[in-house]
Amino acid sequence: MNDKSNARKVRNADINPCIEESDGSQKCLDAYNYNKDMCSAYFLKYKNCRKYWHGVMLQRRREGIKPDMPTPKEREEIIAALGGKPY
Repeated sequence: MNDKSNARKVRNADINPCIEESDGSQKCLDAYNYNKDMCSAYFLKYKNCRKYWHGVMLQRRREGIKPDMPTPKEREEIIAALGGKPY
């Protein structure tokens, strides 16, 4: 039951801002028969995405902003203000 709960969290756009990057990594692994060396760029993009949004979450938590993770709409606005994804 816990595995299903974790799987739902990973696919929940309210919790995980890096679904697109995660899907890219998975598609690359599928395309290259799980040869991880061929997908390092996708893994790096996912890692940088998680790092960026984790920093945003910590900053919001320090400032007392709720929810800790920006909503999908707020994330779109942040990315637009930056002129694109910073990762």
